[in-house]
Amino acid sequence: MIIDNALLKEGLYAGLRKGFDGFIWIMKILIPVSFLTACLAWSGFLTRIDFFLQPVMSLLSLPAMAALPLLIGMLTNIYAGIAAMAVLPFSRDQMTLMAIFLLIAHNLIQEGIVQAKSGIHPAKATLFRLAAAVFTVIAVAPFFNITTTVLAAPEASYETSPPFINALQEWGLTTLGLSFKIFLIIMCILTSLEILKTFDLINPLVKALNPLLKIMGLNEKVGFLWLTAVIFGVAYGGAVIVEEVKAGHLSKEELEELHLSIGINHALVEDPSLFLSLGLSPFWLWVPRLVVAVIAERLLQLWRQIIRVRLET
Repeated sequence: MIIDNALLKEGLYAGLRKGFDGFIWIMKILIPVSFLTACLAWSGFLTRIDFFLQPVMSLLSLPAMAALPLLIGMLTNIYAGIAAMAVLPFSRDQMTLMAIFLLIAHNLIQEGIVQAKSGIHPAKATLFRLAAAVFTVIAVAPFFNITTTVLAAPEASYETSPPFINALQEWGLTTLGLSFKIFLIIMCILTSLEILKTFDLINPLVKALNPLLKIMGLNEKVGFLWLTAVIFGVAYGGAVIVEEVKAGHLSKEELEELHLSIGINHALVEDPSLFLSLGLSPFWLWVPRLVVAVIAERLLQLWRQIIRVRLET
């Protein structure tokens, strides 16, 4: 295969530019969110509301303090959730469960709107993602050595907290290290994607993934849209999905199956890779979501068959 150096340079330049722009965008979220989270942790406020949060978090085998990163991630995006996680004293197993939850249920408002414009009711899409996130975490929790306490919870009052300057220094070092790791990950991923797009390798990739689509329980007609969401996410790939829906090439059932799958398995390249910066295992960042998506599709198809049989009898 002969590689066109001009095209390679074009893809490389576009990828590096988008990677840097993406990194700056993430930093605009990560720095203020992580700083405010660190301030809350230092103040002891989080420990004062344990009694309110613990019953809900116990269902997920997590400490009460885990509610803050989860809420931030669900209402905003996964970068903000990671920023909050990074400055709080969680164990690696606790962070893994939180990562699994957030990989499925993040940015629910914005992505719910995108899904609504492309063929599924936003309430249905959002409730399904929340249910899938809760189910997945409960299912994998027995494989971890989980406690509902943190490694070193912040003290409950200002008098027993460390000096603020010390907390600020620790936040700065943690954020600097995390930012450097995210920079490398973002630059590599977006540069690779731009090179694939430049050489028009996305469509051949879709054809190569047809066996995987069958395993996932999806029609080949949704292959390109599924790959778009898998690579770029629901929010970023939403424009492509919306345009395809407007063209009327897909049935209501096919759209529902697509949204069911991408609700669990979107941004499979970038989002899990960001959690690698926290030292989490790749297996738990990728495999559980794929398994749950397959199960969900099969259950949906089984439910439809049962409904058809009842209507025919």
